[in-house]
Amino acid sequence: MSKTEKRAFKKLGYRKDESEKIVESLNKLLANYHVHYQKLRNFHWNVTGSDFFDLHEKFEELYNEAKVNIDLVAERIRVFGMTPYSLITDYLEHSDIKEVGTDLSSKAMVDEVLKDFEILNDNMDECATKVADLGDSATEDMLIAFIKSIELHHWMLTSFQK
Repeated sequence: MSKTEKRAFKKLGYRKDESEKIVESLNKLLANYHVHYQKLRNFHWNVTGSDFFDLHEKFEELYNEAKVNIDLVAERIRVFGMTPYSLITDYLEHSDIKEVGTDLSSKAMVDEVLKDFEILNDNMDECATKVADLGDSATEDMLIAFIKSIELHHWMLTSFQK
């Protein structure tokens, strides 16, 4: 069966089960992104020490980017006619990224952000592979842009730590 035949008379060209797979993957990313976003806010507010000015500004830049990406992911889920996670309990339950306290050193904060980037990158890569296999080039394109940005931020913060 060709892709054209398989996709006839479906929502956006995807069967319900395909849409559910895409949305499940995107909701997982949404959960990870939200916990990451809140950690960045925590770090922005609570960083201290000689790196304060650099990291205070960097964490703000990162959480602003995360906020935009969170909105894009949630809106993409709505495109499929489904509901994005929106409760804190959902984010915490489905996220691989975990909360941390407010009393970390600036180095520990950067280490946490780097770990989050690795989790997000893996999550985005898995999601991109899944959506590509289903022929969802719009979601794949969005995820590839996110991955490029995460990789760049990871490199910069890794260089900052040396």
